[in-house]
Amino acid sequence: MAPKTARARRLGIALRHHREAAGLTLETAADEINSTRSTLSRYENAQTLVSPATVRALLTLYGVGADEVAAAVQLAKDARKPGWWVSYSYLLDRRTIDFIALEAEAVAIANFEPSVVPGLLQTADYIRGVMRGGPHTLSDNDVEERVRMRLDRQQRVFEEDPPIFDAIIDEAALLRPVGDDSAQQGQLSHLLKMSELPNITVQVIPLAAGYHRGTRGSLHILEFADPEDPIIASVETVAGQMILDRPGDLRTCTKIMEHLRTVALSPTDSREAIFELLKGR
Repeated sequence: MAPKTARARRLGIALRHHREAAGLTLETAADEINSTRSTLSRYENAQTLVSPATVRALLTLYGVGADEVAAAVQLAKDARKPGWWVSYSYLLDRRTIDFIALEAEAVAIANFEPSVVPGLLQTADYIRGVMRGGPHTLSDNDVEERVRMRLDRQQRVFEEDPPIFDAIIDEAALLRPVGDDSAQQGQLSHLLKMSELPNITVQVIPLAAGYHRGTRGSLHILEFADPEDPIIASVETVAGQMILDRPGDLRTCTKIMEHLRTVALSPTDSREAIFELLKGR
């Protein structure tokens, strides 16, 4: 099963929209192309990649214009191109692969972390500390593979046209030792350096803010370039990454992220707070 990328989601939404506009049920449309209702439903929900030929057949059935058909066929071709994470897919569960595939296409990423530094801003030594303290016992080789994977994932924020990345970190995450002392110092120094990049904003929620709406767990919100692509939220649970795309869930997550920005220190004051923590080590 291929990852649910933003392109695949966009294509599925378009297929459903055109089918409904043509007044056809899933069963009727599937019968017309000698397919099944469940298969067509998986196409529309981006659970299964649809071939360019099937896209052409469906949109022709729906009476869509030639230019729009051609654009959708190209989108189907693009959605089938493998991403960088494919070589690491044996390390990851399905939900994490789906999230990384979506993150790779986002133009704006907001991430709140209550317990650790955000993954996109972690140093190699910090990643090692996180992996060794995780829920699974990993060999040294397993740890190093995961370090390489996360460092590859970070390259997204350093590209020529990088996404906007807003990182909100609870002060508790910065106080919690991960790895040895040099790893912790290196991580704080790295955070200061990353906060100077034009596409990255780092904000710290001080302990003095008390209990706040993000205290329960980490939160990601992804936004995409195409206005047809709805935002995606993701939360971390003990069972792994959970992607949320229902309107009610998205409204709740958006409100929580807005609240976290208001209780956090300003970017300038956050830099000062990180610098003071670094000096105190």
